[in-house]
Amino acid sequence: MEVSLHPSLFTQHPELKIGIIHYTKIVVAESPQMIKGRMQLYQENLYLEMQDTPVTERAGIAEWRKLWKKLGADPNRYRHAAESLMRRVGKQNYLTPFHSGVDLNNFFSLQYEIPVGIYDVAHIQGNVEIALGDEKTGYEGLNGRFNSLLNILYSRDEEGAFGSPFVDSKRTAVTENTTEALHIFYLRPSLSHEEAEKLLASAGNMFNQIHGGDYTTALLTSVTPTTTL
Repeated sequence: MEVSLHPSLFTQHPELKIGIIHYTKIVVAESPQMIKGRMQLYQENLYLEMQDTPVTERAGIAEWRKLWKKLGADPNRYRHAAESLMRRVGKQNYLTPFHSGVDLNNFFSLQYEIPVGIYDVAHIQGNVEIALGDEKTGYEGLNGRFNSLLNILYSRDEEGAFGSPFVDSKRTAVTENTTEALHIFYLRPSLSHEEAEKLLASAGNMFNQIHGGDYTTALLTSVTPTTTL
């Protein structure tokens, strides 16, 4: 499988950085108590922090809102996934455990303050390309409705769109039957190359400790817009 960024993205947005982690031979199950406890404590601490620092003033959230607007979408009408999660925490509507894959994905999104998506490779057909959506781009999302992705980054394979930093599709959702997964990190553009690679290594290692198997990481930028998994 080849994962790439559409060349047109770099014309106006040369600062874009997308992190990729490819997992194989993993076991997805109910999250261990350690992860459940850590996630709950993290959300409680985050709630307390947000009493002094509102969601939109947090560095990662603010940076992604700025990029969202630069891409052409309204960050107030279409909130990126990390901001939506954080707003839930700010209302003490804490995320409840789902399964280990989703729980860790949500944890990474909150921890790094960026949108993160995880996908079942068994339901991805052919190569993957990340591009900017037009008026025809959209899919049935995990939120139970059809989502338009006009001026929003999205991932597509031979069958069409399946993921974005807004909301992911049902088609490629990770389940407890997933054994191979693709993790996409919509990184903060301000991160240095070294910081981005360190983040991916840390996330991959933590995911690997819980799920077993093997993983490889890749960083897509204007210099290296393509990787082969």
